[in-house]
Amino acid sequence: MKLFKLILACSFFVSLVGCEKILLEKDLASTSPRDNFEYLWEEADKKYSYFELKNINWDAIKLRYSDSISDGMSEQDLFRVLASMLNELRDDHTNLFSPFNVSQYYVAINYPKSFLERTLDEYYLVNPNYTGAFKHGFLDSGRVAYVRYSSFLSEVKNEDLDIVLSKYSNTKGMIFDIRENGGGNVFNIPIILERFASERTLAAYSITRNGENRNDFSEPVPFYLNKYDGIIYNKPVIVLCDRGSYSAGTFFSLLTKAFDNIKLMGDTTGGGGGLPNGGQLPNGWTYRFSVTQILDLNYENFAESGVSPDEAVSFNWNDLTRDEIIDRAIIELNQ
Repeated sequence: MKLFKLILACSFFVSLVGCEKILLEKDLASTSPRDNFEYLWEEADKKYSYFELKNINWDAIKLRYSDSISDGMSEQDLFRVLASMLNELRDDHTNLFSPFNVSQYYVAINYPKSFLERTLDEYYLVNPNYTGAFKHGFLDSGRVAYVRYSSFLSEVKNEDLDIVLSKYSNTKGMIFDIRENGGGNVFNIPIILERFASERTLAAYSITRNGENRNDFSEPVPFYLNKYDGIIYNKPVIVLCDRGSYSAGTFFSLLTKAFDNIKLMGDTTGGGGGLPNGGQLPNGWTYRFSVTQILDLNYENFAESGVSPDEAVSFNWNDLTRDEIIDRAIIELNQ
């Protein structure tokens, strides 16, 4: 458990400082394009966690991009080559940071969106409540609670959860919406989910890349969610997710699979199941990439490619007066 908390802490600090100040290597003071190219490739080769799962031929990628490196190339050209090489990992936890640009793969752009804030505001939560990080209100004539949490970067306070959960204690069920939630502080995940737990629950495992070989990993470390000693919500909960639910959003969605009273609805999450770490190139630029894997209770890894919903429901962009995913969740909670 201590190791898992250390992994979470590393991810949390990465989210705060963009990884530029995490695990900085010794500054080798080299501006040679070739030195920086070789250094970045070797660091990823030794530490990246998803080569085999994604069937990535990292050696072939090195050969292909090596031809683009030359001594007289500009910093902008070097950045373009290194960023393109990292994007071959197809991982939004993989970035290159320079004074003039930041690389990003951006998984969600490859899929249709499943959420429109304006539809929610005009036709569902006309006069919402705002309590800390949560936007919430009654739906279905007061029978169903709706709570939106739009970013794991937003601090979750227990006193705010007390207010929200108390307000909806007499509802039949709750819709907890994390669509388009791109992640953030993973410490917010257990603070929320423990409010839905009836007992201490084993929810997932984590493994960390720890050797020169690309399939060298630590032994699985279990992750438990405790039951909160205070106000909880033990009625049915439907978590709405989509391709925009990335990183902490995917981790959150995976952990709900361990709960009998929580159902995932919407689209497959965006992925980002590996927690990132990074360092510094010889020229001072910084980088990060995934160094862990999150496994489900069967020791399977599907978080990186996205957690599938228990019930798939699509948003109909031809009728923006309705949110079909919310509508289906309301029907489910009334059964």
